[in-house]
Amino acid sequence: MKEMQYTLRRVPPSVNEALRRKARQDGRSLNETALETLKRGMGMTEECTLYHDLDDLAGSWRKDPKCEKAIGVQDRVDPGIWK
Repeated sequence: MKEMQYTLRRVPPSVNEALRRKARQDGRSLNETALETLKRGMGMTEECTLYHDLDDLAGSWRKDPKCEKAIGVQDRVDPGIWK
C-alpha cells in the first residue's frame, strides 16, 4: 500500500510539547515519534503496553452466572473456623 501524507491542524500545545519532548528523549524525529504514537494508539504495534492503573477495566464487568456462582462459594462463612 502506498504511504500517505497528512497535515494535522489544531494540535493542542500540550500534545505538541509532549511529542517534541518524547522525540528529544528518544533521539528520534518528530515525524517518527508521531507515527509511532499513532500506531500504538491504534493498537498496531507488537509492543506490550505497561499500564499503571485499572482505568481500561473500569465499567467493563459483565454478569456471568457461572462466575457469580463460583464467587458466591467464597462468600460462605465456615462456622467451624470463624470464632
